[in-house]
Amino acid sequence: MFNPTDFPQPTRVSVNGVELEVFEAGQQNAGNPIVLCHGWPEHAFSWRYQMPALAEAGYHVIVPNQRGYGHSSRPAETTDYDIEQLSGDLVALLDHYGYEDAIFVGHDWGANVVWGLTLLHPDRVNKVINLALPYQARTEKPWIEFLEDVFGSDHYFVHFNRQPGVADAVFDENTSRFLRNMFRKNVPSASPEPGMMMINLARAEAPLGEPLMSDDELAVFVSAFENSGFMSSINWYRNLDRNWHILADVDPIIQKPALMIYGDRDLIPKSEKLTDFVPKVDVVSLDCGHWIQQEMPEETTHAILKWLEDQGAA
Repeated sequence: MFNPTDFPQPTRVSVNGVELEVFEAGQQNAGNPIVLCHGWPEHAFSWRYQMPALAEAGYHVIVPNQRGYGHSSRPAETTDYDIEQLSGDLVALLDHYGYEDAIFVGHDWGANVVWGLTLLHPDRVNKVINLALPYQARTEKPWIEFLEDVFGSDHYFVHFNRQPGVADAVFDENTSRFLRNMFRKNVPSASPEPGMMMINLARAEAPLGEPLMSDDELAVFVSAFENSGFMSSINWYRNLDRNWHILADVDPIIQKPALMIYGDRDLIPKSEKLTDFVPKVDVVSLDCGHWIQQEMPEETTHAILKWLEDQGAA
């Protein structure tokens, strides 16, 4: 287990009209940036195992708490969390450090942002490494409408959008229990069926699976969400249909070298058409659930560094 006191102290960086709480390692490796983007309901601390190894390998490791998380800004408008704003934060972060481009790594929602960033700002992305969530091809109808047709109104993506504020309040009232129940080893994913299981996790007394982290590690996440609440991070979900429209006229093919890392026990399905949209992708699968880089940290780090070495990076 990781001692939270060993995690770097953050700085606050003003970018794109917000302030981001940013954690760094390997500042001495200026000129070789790698940006790590967390998922939901997570925190920059999710990358605690990868940061020192990447710094030792020669990278300037930049790990923001993205808007809506931790002590980063939490804009009031729901539309302030669309893909243009989220990717714009990352572009502005590069500008802040004086970088033309970087390797971007994302997990879960962070992966979705990295895919979107690469579509909207391909010149700012050198390579892509994503975990858990493969490239999501644009559906014929907006994503929430599509998911509602397939899974019904109880799916948590749909529920977050159709009943705004309901889940947010439940999670706020049960923050510690919800996160303790979410972060379990070999539990399939943050996409359970039926969808309302997500709210059930905030109320359950006896979760399944082995704890993913120590109490001290969990306390980092609990403290962060007790500070921020859940609404701002759930607002990312409430922009899925808006993102569908934003990406309507964007070339959907990712031309950058990419690595996709799956957890074999994750309920998020592996993409059967990944190479259609990401032709330069390599795929690695690990024997774990959804929280890949925390559940199998050494194997995840090895996969990332080996792929980067094969790509001739660092």
